Amino acid sequence: MDFSSKLLENAVNEVSRLPGIGKRTALRLVLHLLKQPSDHTKFLTEALVKLRNEVKTCKKCHNISDSILCDICSNPNRKEEIVCVVEDIRDVMAIENTGQFRGLYHVLGGKISPIEGIGPQNLNIESLVEKVKSGEVKELIFALSSTMEGDTTNFYIYKQIEEFNVTTSTIARGIAVGDELEYADEVTLGRSIQNRIPFINSLKQ
Repeated sequence: MDFSSKLLENAVNEVSRLPGIGKRTALRLVLHLLKQPSDHTKFLTEALVKLRNEVKTCKKCHNISDSILCDICSNPNRKEEIVCVVEDIRDVMAIENTGQFRGLYHVLGGKISPIEGIGPQNLNIESLVEKVKSGEVKELIFALSSTMEGDTTNFYIYKQIEEFNVTTSTIARGIAVGDELEYADEVTLGRSIQNRIPFINSLKQ
């Protein structure tokens, strides 16, 4: 791709580093920004810089937050004894959009994947086990994607906490095997949460 401007080329190269954006899409986005009033670009730049510098991680659930505790964990109307275990913030958003879950979350920050060099020590698993040990959690809902990595992560956590007095369940398989949670429609995902099954039963399927 030939560029008439080095500045344009640099901008396109940086935008194309984003996931799912190729050089052609990056060029279209950059040219769109050039057509907008300069304030629009300024506001976008300021928002990204502020996001990068000021965003926090909730100390309780590891969700992305503006403060020490996220809005979900600080909500007194949520059921603290029920914790839904998810991979990342996109899964929290997907489940919240169903309006069917009133407990709290625990964001792992990924899934166990030896191929990618991701082990239990790279995820927020230890803090989850500590929550269970403390007795504050009565039920863990495993809501990871139904992939090999997701199932491996679920089983690893289950083995870490099975000696404690906590109920473990998993979302019903309304989500197709291999599907990512964030792409499930709200009705299917909501029903999967409501019709969750004991985790031990999922091991027999």
